[in-house]
Amino acid sequence: MGSMKKILVAATVLVGLGACTGLNDQDRALLTSASQNADQAKQMAQQALTASQQAAADARAANEKADRMFQRNLRK
Repeated sequence: MGSMKKILVAATVLVGLGACTGLNDQDRALLTSASQNADQAKQMAQQALTASQQAAADARAANEKADRMFQRNLRK
């Protein structure tokens, strides 16, 4: 996630520079594109985080079930 913060900071700086009147339309379009790319990357990172959290929860549940089955077999 550290690299995501760096991208967002860079995009913010670039957008801030976009407010300068010395930039032409091509520069502004490039800054807008960079900002949109950063937003997309942030969304993808959030989706990956959510998926990994779900996978971890599923793995914990499977591990607990396997432990219960193992303990049950030991008692027989």
